[in-house]
Amino acid sequence: MELTWHGHSTWHVTVGETALLIDPFFDNPQTDLEPADLETPDYVLLTHGHADHIAHAGEFADATLVATPELVSYCEDEFGFEDAVGGMGMNLGGTVECGDAYVTMTRADHTNGIMTENDASGGMPAGFVISDTKPTQVSDEESTTFYNAGDTSLMTEMREVIGPYLEPDAATVPIGDHFTMGPMQAAIAVDWLDVDHAFPQHYDTFPPIEQDPEDFASEVRGTGSDAAVHALEADEPFELES
Repeated sequence: MELTWHGHSTWHVTVGETALLIDPFFDNPQTDLEPADLETPDYVLLTHGHADHIAHAGEFADATLVATPELVSYCEDEFGFEDAVGGMGMNLGGTVECGDAYVTMTRADHTNGIMTENDASGGMPAGFVISDTKPTQVSDEESTTFYNAGDTSLMTEMREVIGPYLEPDAATVPIGDHFTMGPMQAAIAVDWLDVDHAFPQHYDTFPPIEQDPEDFASEVRGTGSDAAVHALEADEPFELES
């Protein structure tokens, strides 16, 4: 599995021959890329409808969309998407097969107005667990699994469900504070998830979420977690192995 962070909460994930793009938003100071610099992925995954997560979704409207039915409907009308998983999207708790990947939609504790309109809802916000094998109750040490928490606060579901049952090897968590978890709560999330690798996201994009990722790394160490913290350079791939 190859992971590439394009700044803010935008990730390009490759599983086998399948390319997935999460929350495309390239108007951030970390990336040097424009949407046109990327090939259209096989799938576009949207955690929720805020502008800093779907602003450039329409640039990839030929991809298959993975999002809640409410957000799928909006993206079909506004961006021209014609294909969604299951014909209408998916919802929390579901797992869908996306080419060589399996995608499980999880909860995220956040709000979900569409773009910047607080009177239009995109359904529940979400996170995604992406794996190269189908999740089962039988632990598979050969599988490789990546959890994108989306925009969220700390929630016990990370400790009670996502960590022990979906068993991510790596997780990306928001550290920007103000709108999501900050470094301290994000570090607790990493500890609860019991991952080997942790990546910060959703920080340093605009003033309210300016953070030093080393503060996050320090907080992770403070929990006693053995997770390796990687503050990635944007647009540089990271090879994730189980």
